[in-house]
Amino acid sequence: MSSSTSVQTPLSVRSTDERRLPWYHLIFTGLAGLLVAVAALSIAGALSVASAILLGFVLHLLFGWTYSLVREGPRWAMDRLVTLLVIGAFAVSMFPLLSLLWSVISRGMTRVLAAKPDVLSFWTSDMSGIIGGADAGGVFHATVGTLLITLWASIISIPVGLFTAIFLVEYADQGWKRTLGKGVTFLVDVMTGIPSIVAGLFGLAVFIAFMPDQSVRMGIMGAVALSLLMIPTVVRNSEEMLRLVPMDLREAAYALGVPKWLTIVKVVLRTAIAGLTTGVTLAIARVIGETAPLLLTVGMVTSVNWDMFDGRMATLPTFINQQYRNGNANCMSETVTNPVNQEIYACSISTNIDRAWAAAFTLIVIVMVLNIAARMISHYFSPKLSR
Repeated sequence: MSSSTSVQTPLSVRSTDERRLPWYHLIFTGLAGLLVAVAALSIAGALSVASAILLGFVLHLLFGWTYSLVREGPRWAMDRLVTLLVIGAFAVSMFPLLSLLWSVISRGMTRVLAAKPDVLSFWTSDMSGIIGGADAGGVFHATVGTLLITLWASIISIPVGLFTAIFLVEYADQGWKRTLGKGVTFLVDVMTGIPSIVAGLFGLAVFIAFMPDQSVRMGIMGAVALSLLMIPTVVRNSEEMLRLVPMDLREAAYALGVPKWLTIVKVVLRTAIAGLTTGVTLAIARVIGETAPLLLTVGMVTSVNWDMFDGRMATLPTFINQQYRNGNANCMSETVTNPVNQEIYACSISTNIDRAWAAAFTLIVIVMVLNIAARMISHYFSPKLSR
């Protein structure tokens, strides 16, 4: 029947998808642009890595757009051009990060691998008795202080931030609770912009106001100061994650007679656990490298202090600041004697700077380990999607 006869497309008409070129054509145009850039800069006597990459990318845009215009048409040529611009913007934004990571890892690993008597000695020794340009010492005391202070700051901040987010999302919907929620949101926004030095001054003022010794410094003071910086980050991230939980899940639990608090614990928090752990990790990464609050509240020592409520503590940020501020050492002789254990060390002019880079590398390793732990927690505890 004529009504059931399907309409066939003429063979001479091709769909738009059939005119698209494979993605690897962009690689060919990129290589062509780079080769032309290198040749032109060599002739002009201005060849360098940065200039070759910059000119090569500009030529890549030109070659890629022209080639796509001839082969695919103006529509897909513009698509290729915009795609290349987006890739270039991404590469520009990643360059400072990769450059920073390369500098810290290369210079930090050099000091770690050169540590004596073994590689781990830099992470298992402290600075007790290390004077002058002694090519020894490590960051064990600073690592312990950083982990303890960050742990206590998290113990203070995570419950406060999470409960605040739960109140804003689940309870601050009407009446006086809604008014209170608006005030809390305003205060959280204000706390987000607090300079770190102000948080350190607050932590210092709170403790010395109730202590007779005005020169007291303790690890818990630093934890309180860092918690002021962590709380707004935890609140904001947790609030956004809780709002992403579909309302249908809550209503289904209420329909089964589940109380609201149990619905929050078993349904809402369980559903948002991946985002919550990411938010907590971001908050920890936000404060673990802060220097100004810790300089005011915990000070600096050369040995390990495990007590958060007694005495000064060393941290990686303050250790980096101290070592880099010391600058190059003065080596009057080839060796330096440790006054504590009478060990003899080689004298190195750049030992302070090398320790600073190695401590920065250690700090990055800690942050990476925390991120991996957060990913594992979110993977194993988040609800599994059915097929």
